[in-house]
Amino acid sequence: MITFYETRKNDDMASDSRHGKRRLQCSAHLHHHIELVLLISGKAVAFADTTRYELEAGDLFIAFPNQIHHYETEGGERYFLFIVNPDLIPELAKIFTGSIPCSSLLRNAATPELIHLMEQLTKPWDDQKYRDMARRGYYLAMFSEILAKLELTTTLPDDSGALRTIIRYCTSNYQRELTLSTLEKELHLSRYYISHLFSDKLHIAFNDYINSLRVSGACHYLRHSDLTVTAIAEQVGFGTTRTFNRAFLRQMDCSPMQYRKRNQKQLPETRSL
Repeated sequence: MITFYETRKNDDMASDSRHGKRRLQCSAHLHHHIELVLLISGKAVAFADTTRYELEAGDLFIAFPNQIHHYETEGGERYFLFIVNPDLIPELAKIFTGSIPCSSLLRNAATPELIHLMEQLTKPWDDQKYRDMARRGYYLAMFSEILAKLELTTTLPDDSGALRTIIRYCTSNYQRELTLSTLEKELHLSRYYISHLFSDKLHIAFNDYINSLRVSGACHYLRHSDLTVTAIAEQVGFGTTRTFNRAFLRQMDCSPMQYRKRNQKQLPETRSL
């Protein structure tokens, strides 16, 4: 099965499909965000890495950052869906980026308290003064409740474990110069094996992946800071502003300044599966 690395343009996406049947379906992928589904009605099959989970009404599925996941359904299910950058909840970010759940499935998780938090996060939000702070508080409460019920581990299997180790290292160090030789030295893995994992598992070249991390980081600064484009390019690891502008345009189909004008006062993202 072909897996792809998905670059998320916004820090969070919150969707409530309880009032309309929308198929929960997407190809195998991974990203830096946490992905969470609470199934309200219907049935679905979810995959995290190589593990298959059968979801029924009331069940919750969670994929941690950089964990390969996808869904298979027959359609007609109703659910809550959240895709959230762990940087939004720094109090919990190290847990999400440093471990994975022993099981990505929580049975009968649809408690009134959890549904209330999800309803608050998926309701329309005005561009009010404390909007971002309030949303962050709801996310912190929601994920704290979920983490309390999960058993976590840092043990990862075979190629999936090696790939996750590589990705974890890259996401923590993309701001500095990164090459296959750097990873070979730091992680004690062959550069040829690392290159093979990217091309075979993610179908993306190593340098393109690093640029996608840097552009994603730049998007965050463009939305949430007043740093100049030149300063942002340096902050996220690009050697020159020209290289940054070229990589940004290729990935985002607009210049950094155009992106800033469109997204500095962002609203929650929506995604159809």
